[in-house]
Amino acid sequence: MLVAAAVCPCPPLLVPEVAAGAAPEMDAARAACADALGVLAAARPDLLVVLGPAGRSGRGPFPQGSPGSFRGFGVDLDVRLGSATDTAPGRELPSSLAVGAWLLERTGWAAAPIEGLGVGEPLAPERCAKAGREIGARAGRVALLVMGDASACRTVKAPGYLDERAAPFDAEVARALGAADVAAVKALDPGLAADLKASGRAPWQVLAGAGEGASLGGALLYEDAPYGVGYLVATWS
Repeated sequence: MLVAAAVCPCPPLLVPEVAAGAAPEMDAARAACADALGVLAAARPDLLVVLGPAGRSGRGPFPQGSPGSFRGFGVDLDVRLGSATDTAPGRELPSSLAVGAWLLERTGWAAAPIEGLGVGEPLAPERCAKAGREIGARAGRVALLVMGDASACRTVKAPGYLDERAAPFDAEVARALGAADVAAVKALDPGLAADLKASGRAPWQVLAGAGEGASLGGALLYEDAPYGVGYLVATWS
């Protein structure tokens, strides 16, 4: 059963070595992510599942110890899904899960075993909810770290250019996730999310499926769009 969740953005810019001179611009987001992971640890889960967007088809599951890297962003930095002593052969983590692994390493996560799952961004809402229900049934106390960004169309310099629908979409996402409003998260329009390049839509709807019947409260810890991309941090507990 889902006992806690943390929703975090997944830009590689969260990693100071990747952001370089722009690193201070994400300090508030990093601090909010650390606070959100504290909520997960305090829930004392039996299992932590890290979810994040992974292209069209998704990837995983990734066992504890799976490797990730930021070498594709010009930085000689490796991470693992778990402590530095955990090792597992196989595929490299997608970027979103590598950022999640970095957050967990940064906060010294040791509260529960970890597993990763890359979610296909076009995955239909009903299939997302089904996947979430299955994850929630994996252990007596399940926590989720859900990586994903809101729209990428908030300004003319944003990756998707300016779209007037982006700010209202992001506002509803922030409200729904901040309130742990399962029905509202499940109702997010996948077509609109795709138009706005919101990579988090499918992982958020997996969270909604896991949260069905869990009676969790929500809190919005951070919401901003420093590069024209909506980043938010929220907790369910």
